[in-house]
Amino acid sequence: MPSTTSVKTTVPDHHAMVSLLGTRDELLKLVESAFDVEILVRGNEITVTGPEADIAKVVHLFDELVKLLDRGHGLDEANVGATVAMVRGGDHPSPAEVLSDEALTHRGRAIRPKTVGQKRYLDAIRANTVVFGIGPAGTGKTYLGMAMAVLALRRKEVNRIILTRPAVEAGERLGFLPGTLYEKIDPYLRPLFDALYDMMDAEQIQLLMERGTIEVAPLAFMRGRTLNDSFIVLDEAQNTTPEQMKMFLTRLGFGSRAVVTGDVTQVDLPSGRHSGLRVVRDILTDINGVAFCELTGRDVVRHRIVQEIVEAYRVFDEQQP
Repeated sequence: MPSTTSVKTTVPDHHAMVSLLGTRDELLKLVESAFDVEILVRGNEITVTGPEADIAKVVHLFDELVKLLDRGHGLDEANVGATVAMVRGGDHPSPAEVLSDEALTHRGRAIRPKTVGQKRYLDAIRANTVVFGIGPAGTGKTYLGMAMAVLALRRKEVNRIILTRPAVEAGERLGFLPGTLYEKIDPYLRPLFDALYDMMDAEQIQLLMERGTIEVAPLAFMRGRTLNDSFIVLDEAQNTTPEQMKMFLTRLGFGSRAVVTGDVTQVDLPSGRHSGLRVVRDILTDINGVAFCELTGRDVVRHRIVQEIVEAYRVFDEQQP
């Protein structure tokens, strides 16, 4: 058995321990359950007892939680759990830096990365012209991409936002659906609208759409256009063909940026058709200004069980011949 020892760390006096540990010590219990240690709290002094390796991680964890408090963040089970995961995995030297990053603020609510993968994704969008966010459902790839698009519009870095996705499921059956063309394609674009309404007021969205400053349209509407001074988000890109992907990427004009998101394990194309998102990784890997960000089950920020479902499917797929 590894030898145990004890280390004491002191929390600055200006922080109430209840903020750090939880009103009923629920945050403290979360930390204890994640590491093989015992934690004793007296006043502003925390004593950690256990194996040296675990003690070092717990002391580092509390340092990072204090940094979050210093930066004005409240602590809850979500961000403490995220900090625990980063410290245990050694994914980033400063979880507080990850969780303090900010993509967008709307009505006092900040949209932030919750994992190291999401932080790297945001940094890639800031630094590149075209970014591919590839990963399973729940990793925030579309949501964060749209938040960066709204931020770019606010800062006047672009003149308009274009949100698009292929309506693959509809195919030729669109003609048999009732209503106008936009009523027919609305179900395929609705997820983009839902995210947009989280980031802007409904009246503002309506006004910007009437002006053409925000456009939400199926991918087929992009053909033949040149998109200047625009931030374009292509969602569900795994359902593009290689030809459609090439068509989309060559729409980029001067002053434009693009975020392409998709999950290569959820392709809805007809049997025998290749996914443009799978092919493009082999074609554009060496182009400056193009970045590929791989998000995994560890970046899923939905219910815990979703993370486990994603991982179970990944293992199952790897075991198939």
